[in-house]
Amino acid sequence: MNSDPEIFRFSIFSKLTLMNVSELEIRRACEAPTDALSFASRSNIRSAQPELSVEEILTEIQRAADLPLEESTTLPAQAYTSPDFFDWEVENIFRKEWLALCHVSQIPNVGDFLNIDLLGEPLIVIRDKSNEIQVLSRVCPHRGMDIMPPGFGYDGHCPAQAKEGQSNCGNTRLLLCPYHSWTFELDGKVKACAEMQEAKGFNRDEWGLKTFRSEIWNGFVFINFSEDAPQSVAEQYEGLGKHLEPWNLGDMELVFAQEWDCAFNWKVLTENFMESYHHAGAHSKTLQPMMPARDTWTEAEKAHYIQCHLPMKPKVREEIADMESRGEQWDVFPPIPGVSGEKRFEWGLILGYPGFKFVVTADAAIWYRTQPLGPNRIKLLTTMLVPKSTVQHPDFDSMLEKGSKMAVDFHLEDMEVCMAVQRGYYSSGYQRGRLSHLEMPIWLIQRYLAARSRGTWPTMDRPAAPGQR
Repeated sequence: MNSDPEIFRFSIFSKLTLMNVSELEIRRACEAPTDALSFASRSNIRSAQPELSVEEILTEIQRAADLPLEESTTLPAQAYTSPDFFDWEVENIFRKEWLALCHVSQIPNVGDFLNIDLLGEPLIVIRDKSNEIQVLSRVCPHRGMDIMPPGFGYDGHCPAQAKEGQSNCGNTRLLLCPYHSWTFELDGKVKACAEMQEAKGFNRDEWGLKTFRSEIWNGFVFINFSEDAPQSVAEQYEGLGKHLEPWNLGDMELVFAQEWDCAFNWKVLTENFMESYHHAGAHSKTLQPMMPARDTWTEAEKAHYIQCHLPMKPKVREEIADMESRGEQWDVFPPIPGVSGEKRFEWGLILGYPGFKFVVTADAAIWYRTQPLGPNRIKLLTTMLVPKSTVQHPDFDSMLEKGSKMAVDFHLEDMEVCMAVQRGYYSSGYQRGRLSHLEMPIWLIQRYLAARSRGTWPTMDRPAAPGQR
C-alpha cells in the first residue's frame, strides 16, 4: 500500500515563527519560485559574502577538517552558496559515488518503472522481463528525445500506464519513444525502429538505451555514474549491513512517501539530519522529550558512512517495558522481531556518503532521497518502510495515518530551520561558528569532503577519529 506523494514547495525567503505554525502556514509561506524538476548550478541570489574560488573553499574545508573535534568550526558560507563549488561537488562527489534511487518494493512487478531526474540525467528504473532491475537512460539514442516526458507523451500513444495520482511511475510492456516511435524492450534493447533500412551501416542492436551501473543493497537500488568506482555498495557498507540485518530491509515495503521542493543546499539538510544537538531547539516538543540531545552519540569514523545513536531516556524505556508486559503496543507499528537489546530502545541514524540518509527504529525505517538541483536547491523524497507483516495488520491504515502525521510534523520543523540556515549563508552577518561535541557528524562530513578533495576517503590517509562511546 503506497500513499500518493504530495508536493510541498519551500523558499528561503520565508518569514516564519519557528514554533507553533501549521503545515498550511509553512506551505503558503514557502512556495518555491522555480520549477523543481529543472537542474541548474547557477544561482540568481546575491550574497553579501565575498566570492571565493573553488580552490579557496577547498582549502578552508581542509583546514576545518584538520581541527580536532573540540576545536571544530563551521565551513565558510560559500561552501553552501557558490555555483562553482556546487559544480565541483557534482563532478567530484555525486558523479563518482553510489546514489540510492528507490526501494525494490516500489517496482515489485515485471514492467513496473520509476522515473527520476538526477544530476540532469533523465533516468528510468525498471523491472525487466527477467525480473531484474535495470537503471536506464530515458534519452532516445535516435534524436535525444526523453522517451517518457511528463505525461508519458501523447494521449493513447505511449503504452506506459501511470499509477493513479502519480506521474513518474507505473507499468509498461515496452518502452516507446513518442517522437519517431522507436521501441525498446524493458532491458533497453531496441525492439523496432521503422524506416531505417537506408541508413548505411546501421545495426539496430547497437542503438539501445544507455544502461547505467547499478546495484541492489538491502533492498535499495543504487546507481553510480562512474565506470571505475573501486568498490561495490556492499563492500563500502559492509559493517553497516551487518548492523541492519535485524530489520531485513530488502523485504520491507515502502508505504509512505512525500516530495519536497527545498530551497537550500544539500549539505544543510544532511548536516541537520545527522546531528541531534537540535533536538533541544527545533524538536523541543517532539523528539527532545523522548531522545534528549545530550544522550546522543556518534561511532568511530568510517571510510564510507557515519553511524549515530539516539537513545531513549530511562523513563521512556520503563514506559515501553511496562506497556509491552501488559501486551500493549507503545510504538506506532508492531515492533520488528529481532530488533532487540539497545536497538529496541534507540533510533539508529545513518549517513552513507554522500547522501544515503536513513533512520531505523524498533518498528520502521525512514529513508530520505536527495536530488541536488543547485547550490541552494534540492528535491527531497521522505519515505517510511515497514515489514510486510505490518502492512497485513488489520489496523494498518490507522497506524499509517498516525505514523505519517508524526513524520510530517517533525520534518516540518526541520524544513523551517534548514531554510533559515540557508538564508543566513547569504548574509553579511554570517560568522563561522564553533561546533558542539554533539555535532560530531558535521565535523565528520567536513572530513569526508576534505578526503574527497584529496582523491580518497576518510580513514584511508588519516587516522580514524574515535567514537564517543
